[in-house]
Amino acid sequence: MKTVAIIDYGMGNLHSARKAVEHVAPDVRVLVTDNADQIREADHVILPGVGAIRDCMHEIRRLEVDTLVREVSRDRPFLGICVGMQALMSRSEENGGVDCINLFPSQVRYFGDHLVENGERLKVPHMGWNEVQQTVDHPLWHNIPDGDRFYFVHSYYAEAEGNADIAGRSHYGVDLAAAVARDNIFAVQFHPEKSARAGLQLLKNFVDWSGK
Repeated sequence: MKTVAIIDYGMGNLHSARKAVEHVAPDVRVLVTDNADQIREADHVILPGVGAIRDCMHEIRRLEVDTLVREVSRDRPFLGICVGMQALMSRSEENGGVDCINLFPSQVRYFGDHLVENGERLKVPHMGWNEVQQTVDHPLWHNIPDGDRFYFVHSYYAEAEGNADIAGRSHYGVDLAAAVARDNIFAVQFHPEKSARAGLQLLKNFVDWSGK
């Protein structure tokens, strides 16, 4: 039986992610775990994340999840979700500046307190449904129409400009990387577990994906 490990470092939407994966793949064993051996033995690995990046990175480093992520993402499908995606970047502006795992050479920026679009002030955090333009042909976009909508909740974003790893783009006052991909890693700023049909399809595609 295929196993999907959801890394539990105390800072993720663990229950919702587990239930969503179980829903789309009832024949798959889903583990929410902080056990490094169980994570190493899993066929697919998910890194979720909610909250402030400083707290997330503190726990990630304390539990040596950063080392584990670098290891397991080399040879199996790996999915980062929300702050789990931001943690894979090089550095975040949040909390005065926080160094991240640095698997992607991108900066995470603050939307700002005066975000304006067409003369209208936009609320921060960016919360709600937004379109995602697919920028690469990737197995995780299978059966998801280009421009489909996903659910976002975030005040910080990975830059889209000059991002060679971008796999999906959204716009909220600025262009932002909604998804990045390289080799076995796919990571999304939105919450697929909260994104209805499109999000469930993406999770199904992830479970079906064999990696690079």
